[in-house]
Amino acid sequence: MATTILEPAHAAAYAKRSVLVEWLTTVDHKKVGILYGASAFVFFLIGGLEAEIIRLQLMKPDNHLVSPEFYNQLFTMHGTSMIFLAVMPISAMFFNFFVPLLIGARDVAFPRLNAMSLWVFILGGLFINFSFLLGAAPNGGWFGYAPLSSRQFSTGVNMDFWMLGLQILGIASLAAGVNFFTTILNMRAPGMTLMRMPMFAWSVLVTQVLVLLSFPVITVALILLTADRTFGSSFFSYTTAGGDPMLWQHLFWVFGHPEVYILILPAFGIVSEILPVFSRKPLFGYSAMVFSMAFIAFLGFGVWSHHMFATGMGPLADSFFSLATMLIAIPTGVKIFNWIGTIWGGSLQFKTPLYFALGFIAMFIIGGLSGVMHAVQPADLQQTDTYFVVAHFHYVLFGGSIFSLTAGAYYWWPKMFGKMLDEGLGKLHFWLMLIGFNLTFFPMHLSGLLGMPRRIYTYPAGLGLDGLNMASTIGALILAAGFLVFIYNVIRAWRSDAQAPADPWGGATLEWSIPSPPQEWNFAVEPVVAEKDVLWAMKRAAGVRTLPEPARVSGKGIHLPSPSWWPLLTASGILAFMVGILVKGPVTHGFPFGLVSVAGVLLTALSIFKWSYEPVDHPTTHTPH
Repeated sequence: MATTILEPAHAAAYAKRSVLVEWLTTVDHKKVGILYGASAFVFFLIGGLEAEIIRLQLMKPDNHLVSPEFYNQLFTMHGTSMIFLAVMPISAMFFNFFVPLLIGARDVAFPRLNAMSLWVFILGGLFINFSFLLGAAPNGGWFGYAPLSSRQFSTGVNMDFWMLGLQILGIASLAAGVNFFTTILNMRAPGMTLMRMPMFAWSVLVTQVLVLLSFPVITVALILLTADRTFGSSFFSYTTAGGDPMLWQHLFWVFGHPEVYILILPAFGIVSEILPVFSRKPLFGYSAMVFSMAFIAFLGFGVWSHHMFATGMGPLADSFFSLATMLIAIPTGVKIFNWIGTIWGGSLQFKTPLYFALGFIAMFIIGGLSGVMHAVQPADLQQTDTYFVVAHFHYVLFGGSIFSLTAGAYYWWPKMFGKMLDEGLGKLHFWLMLIGFNLTFFPMHLSGLLGMPRRIYTYPAGLGLDGLNMASTIGALILAAGFLVFIYNVIRAWRSDAQAPADPWGGATLEWSIPSPPQEWNFAVEPVVAEKDVLWAMKRAAGVRTLPEPARVSGKGIHLPSPSWWPLLTASGILAFMVGILVKGPVTHGFPFGLVSVAGVLLTALSIFKWSYEPVDHPTTHTPH
């Protein structure tokens, strides 16, 4: 470990900092990443618990484990939690921790903005989940379709929590998008051209383009919905003013389908880092992988209305979006063949990260094949709003994103924490997850084809659904057991005294060239990159398979951004503003915001002002001990 020695003017203040204060005020991209991952995993467990209750309710016909209203809250919050509070921020953990390391940088472009993004996300997640304590959790679906989400049909504060919470989370996503887009384009190490970047860095760059282009759309939609519910306007209601519920669907899915790729492209990047390392050969077709990823992002904005084939858009619109949906399968197929080409003929090292990466490929192929089926309108009309669609998007988002993120956790865990996760427990986790996942979701294809609708509270006996739903519930319990094994593995590694080496897998990228866990300043000397797979190139030049264990060296003279309270206080002001709208309730005249909102605006403005005039960094010197 390294000791930070401050100049005398700062030494007294630093000495009084507790561990709690250190983490609350940190702007270190690695600590921000760990906080992102820890909080997102908690929300993931909450979303998983919601899913388990849903499955227990549906395990047999005419069941009454929970009330219909609470069931609506469960499936709404399950989708919201998994998409906005789990998969995206777990990906953000890897963005924060590893993007600077992969591109040879000492930090992100805007460290305090990065910290603000973290706290806005955490407070937004707490805000939405606080609704459970009031018995008023969102109940109109994670998609918030109008007019069901209007004040007329949702009279309580349930959907207010949802629309305001998503606006808070959108601020966090946009702040992160600006940060990582700027970081990757401007802070790469000397010699690291765009076509020498690791594939994960490419996936992050393309993802941030999607974030910056799609999140403003859902932000506008949520602002309009807030106006409808709070101020009595009628953007999404049929009135003489000309409102239209279909407008909400278009705005939501213009965001919602790029969001699918925001969730899955980081998974592509993680798998593209893991497969070469455990195949002992470079990534097959690097350039094709880059351009196919960019093509996927481009086409992702032209397929939103395949979610709306059943709404009566007409044959011309249906034909266009059907063709675009089929076309997007081409660059996706390119990536799958490139992954197969990478492992083909390789010297495979069957470690836990490779197991999960291969599981990702298999599950994602199944999800992709059922997705192409939905590009055909007659088939889609039969499958829309049935459990066949539930099976499809879980094979894409769980079989895709979660399998890949789990692979990334096992792969990068020793670098993040300096501890190795147990291989035996990791493989047990994989098999429980693979079996449980397929037992949960594959039967849903069949129950959907038999006509089981989505979002139903219960179903009568004698429809041929009893055994399929029982199998899905048993699979969900096995899936939960797999994650309990993962939690035990983490606790076991945490309590172990054994330290992970800097390069346990024989990695190809820059993060494996520095100690585990990394020092505060990442690289004491800025690396110079001459080709792709830079660490493998260094090993070839040295004539060795593994470089000597790097020493923890002094970072003397390296300036680092100082800790700050202002990101957390800015996030708190944003939360207070949204709470003020909720507390004030619906109004049609007079001043629309309560005193809490006014206080939130003032706190946000003051925090940003103080943040702007805060010193960029403090002079530090670092010595090892």
